[in-house]
Amino acid sequence: MKVGITLPQAGEQSTTGNIVRTAKTAEDEGFDSLWVFERLLWPISPQTPYVANPDGSLPVEYQRVFDPLETLTFVAAKTNKITLGTSVIDILFHNPVVLARRFATLDVLSEGRTIAGLGIGWSKDEYQVSNIPFENKGKRADEFIQALKKIWTEDIVEFKGNYYNIPASKIGPKPIQKPHIPIFMGGFSPNTFKRIINYSTNGWLGLIVGPLEYLENTIKSMNEMASKANKDPNEFKTILLTYPNIVESKNEQLTNESQRFPLTGTIDQIGNDIKRIKKIGVNHIVFGYNFLPIGRDIDSVINKSKELSKYAR
Repeated sequence: MKVGITLPQAGEQSTTGNIVRTAKTAEDEGFDSLWVFERLLWPISPQTPYVANPDGSLPVEYQRVFDPLETLTFVAAKTNKITLGTSVIDILFHNPVVLARRFATLDVLSEGRTIAGLGIGWSKDEYQVSNIPFENKGKRADEFIQALKKIWTEDIVEFKGNYYNIPASKIGPKPIQKPHIPIFMGGFSPNTFKRIINYSTNGWLGLIVGPLEYLENTIKSMNEMASKANKDPNEFKTILLTYPNIVESKNEQLTNESQRFPLTGTIDQIGNDIKRIKKIGVNHIVFGYNFLPIGRDIDSVINKSKELSKYAR
């Protein structure tokens, strides 16, 4: 199982020095990938509650977020071989031609190291500022993915849809990776997995939202959908973004396994979770720290990730 870590692109730790140091150290230490995310706003009175917090409030880190593709392009110039991924970019806030060219440019400048992790967003405020209706998100996303693949793979690109139209045109550069940059879709709704299968993206970019049985059942469902569509389930991979919550003191160790949330506890407890995640069929695990206190300490991020990565290999 491959192992990646998130870059410190949000909050107090999002400085040029920290981004460069994390990227170079991660590559030197043998990590497989670096990851960024996208947020447009930190609305004072959000229209959409943030589901990860019980009170619906947004993380303060969202007040300062480096642009994902500009950050990865900068990092590409500072590294040589580590993969560069987005987890995720919300495609509906962008024009498909512009976003396709930005991704392709990154892929060329990084010599084929890009992964396009894509989502459709959840914040009504971000939809509003992007001047995109909140309705029909799925139908828009279906067209966007089709247009994106055409732009990356066809010499003369033409697309006629209900939401996006591209006149017959040459659009470049084309990505180095063939047939196109790997596309992974984030999300949890059945429509997300239909989109992955119907449009033959490379797979799912998931999160842990409950017991690991849920993750296992989700991957099984995706494989079953692929089989029913007469497609090889092995063609669809899973990348899993995680937020390890490491307990340092033995006094704080969570002894009741039935009540312990996955990837929470001691290094060994989290390590056992990682082993199980690998056994379930996850191909690539990413350790995220942007919203955790440890994220402010780059040395700790690297050292703890190195300890955890041993369980994934």
